Amino acid sequence: MAVSTASSSTLDFINTMFPTEASLVGVDPLIHKLRNEIRRVDAEILAAIRQQSSSGSKAKEDLAAAMRAIQELSQKIKEIKSKAEQSEVMVQEICRDIKKLDFAKKHITMTITALHRLAMLVSAVDQLQSMAAKRQYKEAAGQLEAVNQLCSHFETYNDIAKITELREKFKNIKQTLRSHVFSDFSSLGTAGLKDDGQQMQQLADACLVVDALDESVREELIRNICSKELTAYQQIFQGTEVAKLDKAERRYAWIKRQLRANEEIWQMFPPSWRVPYLLCMQFCKVTRAQLMEILDTAQPKPDVATLLQALQRTLEFEQELAERFGEGTQSAGTDEDSDEDAAEASEQDGELTASAIRKKYQKQLHAKQHEGDTEKQSKQIAGNAAALAGFSFKGTISSCFEPHLGAYIELEEKTLMESLEKLVQEETWEAEEGSQTNILTSSTQVFLIIKRSLKRCSALTKNQTLFNLYKVFQRILKAYAAKLSARLPKGGTGLVASATGTEGQVKVTDREERVICYIVNTAEYCHETAGQLAENIAKIIDTQFSESIDMSEEQDEFSGVITKALSTLVLGLENKLEAELANMARMSWGTLEGVGDQSEYVNGISAILSSSVPIISGLLSRLYFQFFMDKLAASFAPRFYSNVFKCKRISETGAQQMLLDTHAVKTLLLEVPSLCGQTSPPGSYTKYVTREMGKAEALLKVLLSPMEAIADTYRALLPEGTANDFQRILDLKGVKRTDQQPLIDTFSKRGQGGVPQSPSTMAVTSSALSPANPLLPSATQEIREAMMARAAALGRGAMAQSALAAAAVSSTGLKRIFALAEQAKEGAAKKEGFRKLFN
Repeated sequence: MAVSTASSSTLDFINTMFPTEASLVGVDPLIHKLRNEIRRVDAEILAAIRQQSSSGSKAKEDLAAAMRAIQELSQKIKEIKSKAEQSEVMVQEICRDIKKLDFAKKHITMTITALHRLAMLVSAVDQLQSMAAKRQYKEAAGQLEAVNQLCSHFETYNDIAKITELREKFKNIKQTLRSHVFSDFSSLGTAGLKDDGQQMQQLADACLVVDALDESVREELIRNICSKELTAYQQIFQGTEVAKLDKAERRYAWIKRQLRANEEIWQMFPPSWRVPYLLCMQFCKVTRAQLMEILDTAQPKPDVATLLQALQRTLEFEQELAERFGEGTQSAGTDEDSDEDAAEASEQDGELTASAIRKKYQKQLHAKQHEGDTEKQSKQIAGNAAALAGFSFKGTISSCFEPHLGAYIELEEKTLMESLEKLVQEETWEAEEGSQTNILTSSTQVFLIIKRSLKRCSALTKNQTLFNLYKVFQRILKAYAAKLSARLPKGGTGLVASATGTEGQVKVTDREERVICYIVNTAEYCHETAGQLAENIAKIIDTQFSESIDMSEEQDEFSGVITKALSTLVLGLENKLEAELANMARMSWGTLEGVGDQSEYVNGISAILSSSVPIISGLLSRLYFQFFMDKLAASFAPRFYSNVFKCKRISETGAQQMLLDTHAVKTLLLEVPSLCGQTSPPGSYTKYVTREMGKAEALLKVLLSPMEAIADTYRALLPEGTANDFQRILDLKGVKRTDQQPLIDTFSKRGQGGVPQSPSTMAVTSSALSPANPLLPSATQEIREAMMARAAALGRGAMAQSALAAAAVSSTGLKRIFALAEQAKEGAAKKEGFRKLFN
């Protein structure tokens, strides 16, 4: 392929250079030109080859020269390294003596410093011993700090006898100072000390020494001071007349007097000591022990008034202490004066006086105080905070009353129960005028007295006693729920009565209907408020009890009252409707001559509903009115159905009239929600009423069916009906007992073999019954649907005739409008048409 391409390029070049024959004259010149070019290229190639040959020999010479230079450089480096080693050896020999001299200087310096400090320590210990003997506490305090710091430099020299001797001597001096300080403070509290300025100053200086000594010395001194102050208290209030519980406030008055009397004297103590605070803390512990002994051994037991008075005074005292010392735990001051003009200590040789040492370390101490608290003070504050952490005056004394407040809880329960009985007795069972909540006054009063009781108890304690009072509140609320339930009318019959367990009939007047509505609203208010009460108690009570606060059982009690009240309200209304149902059963349905306006018992039902339902809807909330409607429908619709069987013989005309009345009653029930302002009734309510009243309509349609098709119609319209009901339907139609048996047998066969078939469907049925034919379910379903269609047509025909017969409007207030029959004459002809529907 490449040869072909090259040949093609050559040919193209030739064709380009010599396109015609005339152009061939230029072939020789072109050949000559190409030969010259070839010679020139050959000459250039030859020159390049010669140049490359000469440059290769030169590169070899340059490489040899470079190798020689590297060898010379390596030799020079070896010589330099050798000279460096020789120089290092020479330097080490020169510096060997200098290093020895440096170590010697360092050791001499340390020795001189140690000796200097030892001399200072010996001098300081001697001066401190002199100050301790003379009780020069102010000077001794600074000297103690200096000696402590000097001793810290000799921690590593404990094996040296002189150092051990100095430490033992220093320890004895501190013990001497401690003895002197404790001895001087034994005069604290004596008469005339306040006026003795020198003694007061000496004690103030002694406090500086105590701070400089170990922390245990300060704690022991404060403990002795507090014990001495409380010795008189224990003598006065131990087993004496003033030690009784009813005189508890005298205890607190005593410590207040002591604090006021010693306030000026105790200014000698540094604020970081917090002597008044520790004294009060110790006082509380002693008082608690004494009161616990009194409460445990008192015979007879103190009455509630005395117990509560002592507890109240104790709580007030604890609150005063908490307010007085509330800020004391956060910070502590210092009582040491600064000395900005102190002379600088000199460390020149020979100037080792105690004055110089003391000034030096005092200046260091003041410098640290200027920047912040000294390390010593920080340790004191930290120690105080750790010792007092978790201590609170609140509850220190008052907590001892907790196990003995059972009598108080019993009194509270008795008072609450008596108040509840009085409120119920005085209850008018009417809502307060101008109130929009429609609740009983006693309910608000009950929670008001509970709130007051809670406030009283929470001011005294928030522990077990408050939890016990919460249990009392539970019993009070349950008792009030029982009172509300007891006020409801008793007795009742029907489905609602059997569900609630009431017996007898409930007769409810218009006023009692309002009272029942008020009880429903009151129970709802108590249900909500009980939950809020539990939340408030949980916030107030101690955390260990807060999780146990629960009012769900009491709320369930009030929910039960609501359910029972609404059921009673339904029972009362049902009792009113019972008279109209009795009128319905007493009517002569078998001799009725024609279909007209709705019957009188329907008007009575309408009148009862129109008078009671608006009042009930105006008093109940929408939620509970919906519950009332559901209960009413669940009670009345089944009763209406069963009431049809209570009637005597029903003729065909009577069945048509009753069907008209049943439709009117169903419409009445469906329009009950509109009486409370609802634009559209709830879907569930409408569905239930339509289904339950539809059963009564279906029953009447069965009565309207021809005798030969009554069994099939009954099976189609009332598939859940029993043979007993079927026999009762025959009794309503007036069928004699002797004539009923064939119909009952037919009904029984229909129940065993399914829905009967007409002759036109016998062939289909026979083939459907064959084992190989899988169409039995669908064929049977089609036949059932045909039967249902015929029964529905029958019902529509009866309702159409009743509607055409209506011409006037009943004025019951529930929009029961039916026209009188304009075509009553056509009724007999239409009856024959009804019978043909089943052929």
